[in-house]
Amino acid sequence: QMQLVESGGGLVQPGGSLRLSCANSGRTLRTYNMAWFRQAAGKERESVATINWSGTSTYYVDSVKGRFTISRDNSKNTVYLQMNSLKPEDTAVYYCAAGSLYTPDQYNYWGQGTQVTVTS
Repeated sequence: QMQLVESGGGLVQPGGSLRLSCANSGRTLRTYNMAWFRQAAGKERESVATINWSGTSTYYVDSVKGRFTISRDNSKNTVYLQMNSLKPEDTAVYYCAAGSLYTPDQYNYWGQGTQVTVTS
C-alpha cells in the first residue's frame, strides 16, 4: 500500500529555509522514482524536483536550481526537499509523488500536500 505523507511546511521569511519530508508507511519506496510538485494559488501544478529510484539522478526546475535539494533515504522510506533562500514566489502547496521506475515521468501516487508560505 502506498500512503505518502508530507510534513515540514510552514511560514517562513524570505531568505529562510525549510525541509520538507515525504514518508511512506506502506510499501518500500526503493523501486519508485520520487518527485516534489507545487501548486500556487491560481496557477498550474509544476514539477519542482525529481529523483530517480536509486538516487543517482536528479532534476530541478530552473527557478529553484541552486536553492533546493532533493534527496532520499530508502532505509527510512523517506524523501526530502531542502529549500534554502526561499522567495515569496515559492509560496505554494507542495506535493510529494511516486512513480514506478518502469514508467519514467509518470507519477501515480500523491500525498495530501503541505503548505509553504514565504512572506515578511
